[in-house]
Amino acid sequence: MLEVGAVLEGKVTGLTAFGAFVSLPDGKSGMVHISEVSNGFVKDIKEFLKEGQTVKVKIVSISEEGKISLSIRKAEEAPKRENSRPPRKTEKPARANVWQGQPKQNKEAMSFEDMMARFKQVSDEKMTDLKRNSDSKHGGGYSRRGSGRS
Repeated sequence: MLEVGAVLEGKVTGLTAFGAFVSLPDGKSGMVHISEVSNGFVKDIKEFLKEGQTVKVKIVSISEEGKISLSIRKAEEAPKRENSRPPRKTEKPARANVWQGQPKQNKEAMSFEDMMARFKQVSDEKMTDLKRNSDSKHGGGYSRRGSGRS
């Protein structure tokens, strides 16, 4: 009896643009979708499989109608890398604090209006610094764009 998760050998009986049909023991057959042939991108399945080839497959699912979905890439154990780096941390770095220079205890005691006023002040200061920096790179406050002069 075939069951989901079983790894067995089968023979490729047909190739299509979207996958390969594989005959299994007990006279059953299943299909390996093109995305389940290899860990890499598969553009042309004929570069990976040939009719009559014996392959190791894992049963991914069996539908109520009896259709068997297979995977070649899941049947192969992932190669172990001895000198590999540790897995990356997926945590994102903390965002910059807009309220820099302001102690936390004061932030909690501030009213909403005070916080908005402080935010506007910091924002205006940053915009002024940005404009000043931008102007110095372009030779002062003069801009050719939109002046209408040739």
